[in-house]
Amino acid sequence: MHESTPNEPGTDAVQAAPPPAHAPKAGDHPQPQPQHGSASRRKPSAGVLVRVLSAVAILASAGGLVTAASLAPQPAGDRTIPAALAAVPAGSSVGVCPGPARLLEGTEAGTDPQFSPESATAASAVTGAVMSAAGGDLPDSRLSALNGTNAVKIAKQAPAGATAGPQDLLAGVVPGRAVDDVSVLSAQAVDNQKASAAALVKYTATDGDLQGAAAANCQQPANDLWLAGASTKVGRTSLLVLSNASTTPATVSLELYGAKGQIHAPGSRGLLVAPGTTRSVVLAGLAPGEGQLSVHVRSVGGPVAAVVQQSVLRGLTPGGVDYIAPGAAPAARQVMTGLDIQDPAGIAAMTGQKGFEDAGPALQLTVPGASDAVVEVKMFGRDGQQALAGGGVVTAKAGAVTEISLAGVPAGHYTVSASSDVSFVAAARVTRGVNSEQVSDVAWSASASRLGSQHVVPVPPGGGRTLVFGALEDRATISYSAITADGTIHGAASADIAGGTTTSIQVPEKVEEAVVVGYVVSASGGAAYGALLLQQEGRDDISTLALTPAASGQEKVPVTLGY
Repeated sequence: MHESTPNEPGTDAVQAAPPPAHAPKAGDHPQPQPQHGSASRRKPSAGVLVRVLSAVAILASAGGLVTAASLAPQPAGDRTIPAALAAVPAGSSVGVCPGPARLLEGTEAGTDPQFSPESATAASAVTGAVMSAAGGDLPDSRLSALNGTNAVKIAKQAPAGATAGPQDLLAGVVPGRAVDDVSVLSAQAVDNQKASAAALVKYTATDGDLQGAAAANCQQPANDLWLAGASTKVGRTSLLVLSNASTTPATVSLELYGAKGQIHAPGSRGLLVAPGTTRSVVLAGLAPGEGQLSVHVRSVGGPVAAVVQQSVLRGLTPGGVDYIAPGAAPAARQVMTGLDIQDPAGIAAMTGQKGFEDAGPALQLTVPGASDAVVEVKMFGRDGQQALAGGGVVTAKAGAVTEISLAGVPAGHYTVSASSDVSFVAAARVTRGVNSEQVSDVAWSASASRLGSQHVVPVPPGGGRTLVFGALEDRATISYSAITADGTIHGAASADIAGGTTTSIQVPEKVEEAVVVGYVVSASGGAAYGALLLQQEGRDDISTLALTPAASGQEKVPVTLGY
């Protein structure tokens, strides 16, 4: 880990100059002038008449010139020319994978985080897949450390002996490689198309304070990220980890939102993250005692990847560990899926005890703007929409975080849709365990984007693995093709999802005697959303990950010429 020490634009107003003090106003009548000398009227002389007629002629001539000029064609330089669109070459696909969860010890606000030794059973591994274009070769790809060292080649050409899948697609795979730090999956563009590639990291431990499971997608770095679901109450630890995989220094500023409003914390601005390094920030040092905390990460210079390592300790009993990943940007609708809800009676008994108020499922809404948001929340399960307590309508305060319970619905897998006429950020909490004397776990479902075509979905080995898909108003069709460890992309299966329902598909350990390491997922029809739900038989471990966006092709950006 490396650490470095760390104006808003104004608006110019243009005002019209006031008229001269002596200028007559419109509608005013001429004032009588004082008379001098004789009271009788004098006849104008011939010279005066000549001068008046000459002035009238000059004014008429000028008016004709003005009219002619206004009717003449305008010069080409005065025309408005629309900005031209310039094609931007497709760049490399980069995914930054968080490092193993670490336990803080002896850390004070404003100092470097110090970590205790990991537990004896803690393990972290990266699983990923890189897909070829139809009928094409695999892109040059590798898995490396954040600084580019210890690179492992994934693919340089098609794997020997690999069989062609649908549309002659092939895959290069990383079937669960152990890691001990932040890692990066990178794949070069092919034929000006961004590579279809994705990876995730999974952490597990069966002893110590960080018992449970945590998983996160390896994320594309960005300059603007939102993370919701952190907590800095007693027994809760939130560690923001910023990673810079680029060659440009990044200067990061944090905006913090709590239940009572925005938090202006010294030390939250101008955080320098050098290229190829990671910087960790203990959020309790910036916003202590916050039960609901959202973080807006903005970077100037190099883009960054950001994740919050969140852990819970209730007395001496571990209450779970998770990676809180960035969700969708503020919008009028947010959708989360892959929620596994337990029996409502067990949840009520658990959350009714002191210190266990956050041990049940909930939705957190963050409104960054200046107006309150009236949000309508809907939960869709296998049998359709389920009613929420209070009718599912809540007012979320501007500039603050609002939490509403999702308990009370029958046990099962769910998709949550929240909509308003005001932009907001959302994330959903999922919990496992209904016995306060036993170890429990927690996971956060980040808001996701609508599914499109050819999403690469890595699937880690071991435990229960479930693909969860939710459709909103209209029926949707999901196509999914297994990727196995030998690089084969198998024939597609499909699932038809009725509007307003959620469907779950169990992932087998093998397909045609080959180990499953991922899927290629596509959706058509109505708006559909997907997630990967990870669990462990015999334990309350749980993780849920939204499916990452599909690869984009060549983009065009407007180019304006000026001086």
